[in-house]
Amino acid sequence: MILFQSIVLLILFLIELAALFSLGYWGFHFNRGWIVRFALGIGAPLVIAVFWGLFVAPKATYPVTIPVRHLLQIAVFSLASLALYASGQKTIAVGFFVVALIVVLLVYSMKI
Repeated sequence: MILFQSIVLLILFLIELAALFSLGYWGFHFNRGWIVRFALGIGAPLVIAVFWGLFVAPKATYPVTIPVRHLLQIAVFSLASLALYASGQKTIAVGFFVVALIVVLLVYSMKI
């Protein structure tokens, strides 16, 4: 069981990284000038990373209850999925959201 929990947590970490990448991808593919694209490509993942560190991370600055933490995770992953969808990556967006939702539900149900 410990091996399965470790694998689930590894997948959750990889999904977190993929969410940051997705937001950066969206920002760099935004239909505006290069300054706006650069600002969004760097700024969007940075804002989410700071938010994650403040509220969602296991050692967050402002820890929230476990159910709230999982809801915030789903919110961040939904935002990343919407960013992929807006960038024209519709299939990847749906797949990312489904995998993220399953992993968050597994983490919640296993109480890890």
